[in-house]
Amino acid sequence: MLVFIAKRFLWMIPSLFAVSFLAFVLIQLPPGDYVTTYIATLAASNEIVDQNTAAQLRERFGLGDPMLVQYFKWMWGILTRGDFGISFEWQQPVSDLIWERMALTLVLALSTLIATWAIALPIGVYSAVRKYSIGDYFFTAFTFFGLAVPSFLLALVLMYVAAVEFGQDVGGLFSPEYENASWSFAKMVDLFSHLWLPVIILAVSSTASLIRVMRANMLDELPKPYVTTARAKGLSEFRLLMKYPLMIALNPFISTIAWLLPNLISGSVVVAIVLNLPTAAPLLLQALMAQDMYLAGAFVLLICALTLIGSLISDILLALVDPRIRLE
Repeated sequence: MLVFIAKRFLWMIPSLFAVSFLAFVLIQLPPGDYVTTYIATLAASNEIVDQNTAAQLRERFGLGDPMLVQYFKWMWGILTRGDFGISFEWQQPVSDLIWERMALTLVLALSTLIATWAIALPIGVYSAVRKYSIGDYFFTAFTFFGLAVPSFLLALVLMYVAAVEFGQDVGGLFSPEYENASWSFAKMVDLFSHLWLPVIILAVSSTASLIRVMRANMLDELPKPYVTTARAKGLSEFRLLMKYPLMIALNPFISTIAWLLPNLISGSVVVAIVLNLPTAAPLLLQALMAQDMYLAGAFVLLICALTLIGSLISDILLALVDPRIRLE
C-alpha cells in the first residue's frame, strides 16, 4: 500500500503540470486578452482608452510575452516562491484572494459531504430492507424530487422561506458585522449559523442520487447466499446488515470523495451566486470571463489537485473497506 501511495504521489506531479498547461492555454484561447476585456468594459461606460495606454497595460501585465514564456514564468514563481502571480482585475496577489475562499469552500464541501452521507446512508438501507413499503415509496418520491428540482430554484425558495417565515438573514456566510472581522470564536459560530442553508441546497441532489445507489446495491447483496447463511446461523438482523451487505454497498459512498470536492468548487457556481457565497466558484467564473489568467489558472490547478487527492483517498479507503479490491 505504501508503494502504491508513493507511485500515485509521483504521478500527480506530471498530471498537475499537464493540467496547468492545458488550463493556461484554454484560458487564453478566446480572442484578445485581459486588456481587451478591460477596454471593452470601459467602452461600455463611454470611456475611451487609446492604443498607447493599452500597450502600456500589456507591458505592465507581461501580456506581450509569448504564451510559453508567460506559462513558465508563472510556474517558476509557484515552484520557487509559492507565488501564483498578480490578479489583473483585483490588482492583488492571487494567493491573498484564493486561500480564504478555498478554506470556506472546503468547510462547505465537508459539511455537505457529512450531511449527504448522514441522510443517504440510513434512508438507502431502509428503502432496501423495506422494499415497496410506504416509506420506500415516500423516499423514492423524495429522491425524484431532489434530482428534478434545479439547485438554484431550491435556493430561491428556501431563501424566501428563511427570510419571510423565520426572519433569518439569508445570503452570504457571515452577518454584516463579521464579514471583514478577524477570525474568532464568535465569527465561527456566525459562520455555522449561516451554513445550514447552502448545505441543504447542495446536499439535496447528491443525497437523492446516493439513496438510489445505496438502495440498488443493498438489493443486490441481500439475496446472496452469504446473507442467507448468516441469517440461518442466528445472526441478528441489525448485525447481519452492518457487518456484511452494508460494508460492500458502501463503495459508491467512498467513491464520491474523488469528485465531490472539485465538483463543489466548480459545479456550484449558480447556487453560490444566488446565495452570494464568498466561495471559490463565483470568483473562478469572474476570472474566466475577464481572462484573468493567473487567478483562473490558480483555481484550475487547485481543483485538479483536489481531484487527484480525492481519488487517492477514495482508493485507499476502498482498499481498507472492501477486501476484494487489491492491486494484484
